[in-house]
Amino acid sequence: MALIALGLNHLCAPVALRERAAFSADATGGALAELIAQPGVREAAILSTCNRTELYCNVDAGAESAPFEWLHRHQQLHGANIEEFLYRHHNADAVRHLFRVAIGLESMVLGEPQILGQVKDAYALARDARALDAPLERLFQTTFAVAKRVRSDTRIGANTVSVAFTAVRLAERVFTDVAEACVLLIGAGETIELTARHLTEAKVRRLIVANRTLGNAQALAGRFGGYAIALGDLEKHLAEADIVISSTAARDPILSHAMVSRALAARRRRPMFLVDLAVPRDIEADVARLSDVFLYTIDDLREVIDENLRSRQQAAIEAEAMIELSVEHFMDWWQALDLNNPISAVRRKAETTRDEALAKARALLARGKSADDALEFLAHTLTNKLLHAPSANLRAAALRGDAELLLAAEKLFDTAGASPPTSD
Repeated sequence: MALIALGLNHLCAPVALRERAAFSADATGGALAELIAQPGVREAAILSTCNRTELYCNVDAGAESAPFEWLHRHQQLHGANIEEFLYRHHNADAVRHLFRVAIGLESMVLGEPQILGQVKDAYALARDARALDAPLERLFQTTFAVAKRVRSDTRIGANTVSVAFTAVRLAERVFTDVAEACVLLIGAGETIELTARHLTEAKVRRLIVANRTLGNAQALAGRFGGYAIALGDLEKHLAEADIVISSTAARDPILSHAMVSRALAARRRRPMFLVDLAVPRDIEADVARLSDVFLYTIDDLREVIDENLRSRQQAAIEAEAMIELSVEHFMDWWQALDLNNPISAVRRKAETTRDEALAKARALLARGKSADDALEFLAHTLTNKLLHAPSANLRAAALRGDAELLLAAEKLFDTAGASPPTSD
């Protein structure tokens, strides 16, 4: 078996390629069913966010390329030169990568907390799709435990900063007084909720929330003193917005060049500040060519984000040390799963011996033997059968002077310091 992690993220791939590789939540279950149906793929999970698309798989030896070939085919990445941008990790490196991702060490904002929730969502989708077995189940549970410990024992989450917060900070740079701006939020997910919270703290004058499901928009707007509109009414209100921040799961752009152009005309060329936090993008790229528009994608936030890294660097070093120890422990468990490991063989042989002896003891009871006789037979038989092969091999080792094996047996059976047998 081999653990495989492969994918692309904001550190190595442009947004245009990331949006081609991205999976929507609705499509992930079906994709997982198809992925684990590939020859040699035993288990799989798909993590797809605005900044990354990653596959975590447990595959048979020789099937290491199967997840990549499936991703390339399923997402129709022909001609995308994906090899140039893709990273692959195997076994311990795959485990280490997932730990780093969940803790936020691979995030655009170092230590940001949202990614852990997204990893948990990916785990839940894989579990619901019955795409997990013991190894990946154990890996994800270990990941959650490690992330919790790092956040408790280090300051990796101190002065929490998210992409949403960074977008608001950027708006504050563009507008002299962001509190006087009218802000239009498109979407109603966690990122938009965080953005609304930060905007409320900045005391924005007016907040509009647009979403495909009006009830979700109303619930979010109600919490932050804004008002809600349906996505279908977006163009009617677009001209009112000084700031537009969008983060949805739509597969196609929501704001077109024509829509924004008409809004600018209605605003009499007063500038608009737009931030697109979605992958695939919610705002057509051509919008950036319009005069009086400041359009930022998620990739453009890096400069602002870099300012928030300094306070977390020492915590990241501490986190790395904790990760290394956890990787070591997990790999010890993983390697013990190998069917050729003597632990598995010893256990199988002992269980067979137990079952045979127990069947014979029950047969004695059925023939009318007393319970004491049956128990004595069971104890005697188990002791003799379980110790026969080790005893014979140790006698042979003693005769040939194999001190290394004798010392190993002493450690294995924990007999150091045991009392010598008494003579009658």
